[in-house]
Amino acid sequence: MIDKILERALAGERLGLEDGLTLFASDEIEKMGHYADLVMKKWHPEPITTFVIGRNINYSNVCDTYCRFCAFYRPPGSPEGYVLPNEVIYQKIQETVDVGGTEILMQGGTNPDLPFEYYLDLLRNIKQRFPQITMHSFSTAEVQKMAQVSGLPVEEVLKQLKEAGLDSLPGAGGEILDDRTRRKISRLKGSWKDWIETQKAAHRVGLPGTATMVIGFGEEMEERVLSLMRIREAQDETKGFTAFIVWTFQPENTNMKAVNNTPEEYLKTLAISRLMLDNIANFQSSWVTMGPEIGKLSLSYGCNDFGSTMMEENVVSAAACTYKVNTNLILKLIREAGKIPAQRNTRYEILRIFREGEMAEHDFVMQN
Repeated sequence: MIDKILERALAGERLGLEDGLTLFASDEIEKMGHYADLVMKKWHPEPITTFVIGRNINYSNVCDTYCRFCAFYRPPGSPEGYVLPNEVIYQKIQETVDVGGTEILMQGGTNPDLPFEYYLDLLRNIKQRFPQITMHSFSTAEVQKMAQVSGLPVEEVLKQLKEAGLDSLPGAGGEILDDRTRRKISRLKGSWKDWIETQKAAHRVGLPGTATMVIGFGEEMEERVLSLMRIREAQDETKGFTAFIVWTFQPENTNMKAVNNTPEEYLKTLAISRLMLDNIANFQSSWVTMGPEIGKLSLSYGCNDFGSTMMEENVVSAAACTYKVNTNLILKLIREAGKIPAQRNTRYEILRIFREGEMAEHDFVMQN
């Protein structure tokens, strides 16, 4: 039943809602993976898999959005809430630069106690000290909180963040781009249109970004397909998404249970996403939630990128799911998948290709 759909996708024909639903109803995962790999090779004919050396810095865990699926946040006033001192943030960035890192993914909660100037001053100070680092930071929810606190329109907030030193906007907060599930898992985070419109506003002011989808909340397959179609439509308009990432909900230490949250479901969703998102060049593997071996397998299901080395990660690890991977292990896994590893920057420009047997000078294990 799915062969004609797969052939159409490979021929460059755009898939629709019914096509996506038919693919999700199928259990021919390996066949879908094979076609997703063929589509990926049309974008990336060379056998190169990229990765970026970066660090996650969670500058604050205070959040008044209260997502049911998040084990990381603490409500305002909690004795366990924190805002990192600026000097600690600078030290973490310096450590990243010292091992050849190029990207900082700085995120926190929607902290109602931080004024907009806090973010602008922090970005300016970071860029003054580290002009070479790429700030791929904040989520759409954080941007919307900045707009609420400052009274400024979202697009003006993004414009000022860019002027202060923000380089790129991550796709965090995308989850499922349909309001039935969003109301269930994160009632205060905003509608799917809020996420899309914030991303489009970022693209308009010159901030590229990534698109994401999290599965395993008990969402309907139609919601997954609609999420992909809504991302695709936004990309048609702005061409601002540099990459797409799908990962699985991690339920540990949260008050939600995961539904159909298996490696097979991840690989199926990844393959279908590559087949449907015909206008996004790069797909990242989700080794942080799936583990290195599934991460390696994902390179034959549509991924051309292994994501970030992530020297530090707190949000996923708060849900008791963190796979520690060092740089040379990433090189090994990519090679075992039959690919050539290459370090890239946030804009997917290759900085260095690692030839056979060549190892990283700075090898580190992700720190918690």
